[in-house]
Amino acid sequence: MKRIIRYIFITLIIGACEDPIDVDLPEVEARLVVDGLLRVDKSEEFVDVRITMRETSQFFDENQPTQVENAVISYGVLTDEGLFETLSFCNLTEEAPGTGVYVPDPNFTTDQRIRTASAEPGVVFILQLTHKDRKYFAQTEYAHTVPIDNLEQGMDTFIDEDETEIKVTFTDDGTKDNYYVFDFMFNEFLVIEDEFFQGQQFEFSYFYDDEISAGDEVTVSILGSTEEFYNYMNLVLEQTQNDGGVFQTPVATVRGNVFDITGLDNITILDNVERPNDYALGFFAVAQEYTSSLIVQ
Repeated sequence: MKRIIRYIFITLIIGACEDPIDVDLPEVEARLVVDGLLRVDKSEEFVDVRITMRETSQFFDENQPTQVENAVISYGVLTDEGLFETLSFCNLTEEAPGTGVYVPDPNFTTDQRIRTASAEPGVVFILQLTHKDRKYFAQTEYAHTVPIDNLEQGMDTFIDEDETEIKVTFTDDGTKDNYYVFDFMFNEFLVIEDEFFQGQQFEFSYFYDDEISAGDEVTVSILGSTEEFYNYMNLVLEQTQNDGGVFQTPVATVRGNVFDITGLDNITILDNVERPNDYALGFFAVAQEYTSSLIVQ
């Protein structure tokens, strides 16, 4: 995958003068943006819980941090009847005033951190929060993954000679349909499903442009993914150039799994069929992560 950035220049020339043109842009309703990807490193004792809350801005403005009235993560194993056998909680608080970054509350009466031992296949995580008197709900299942078998630098190029090839090898576990999200740093991501290599070792190449050079360290991450998160990331990557991050500058038409449940009596109905304009942007996911690094030659 090649990261491509397109620039559009509009030049208006009237005789030998350039006159400014004022354009009235439509008012855009501000929406909550939830950057809720929790990466689980099983070699650590606790999950690194950091969820960033932002609010969309007008055209050409960056999304700004916002504060929520409350935020809590609950997690446990669901029975066949859709009830939790046991349920644990992680109450969140803003890490520093004005940042919009929410972490386990260190001042709570009990330890609110989530142990990595609690993140296992079949465990369901639920994020509930209130923002400007509206209630939001997101549900996801923990997604485990496999380690990277090998990471090495290649010699090929994709488009031009300034590119750097990185070859990634991993082995699919073969027990079910699996989905993977790869993080190549610099807000560059790639999604892969195992439809054509179930249970087999798979190798692919990724090409960086001239933003890296000899001596730089490159870290590649493989993240587990649910099918829902895979589909979301796939759509976002199709519609962005990775210049602001898949959560920092979300595409308005790509909805994640954070639903506005204000006034709903039954939160198991989350498709917003009768409320098409009530939703947040972003995604809440809990994914196992393995990383591998190399020094570019």
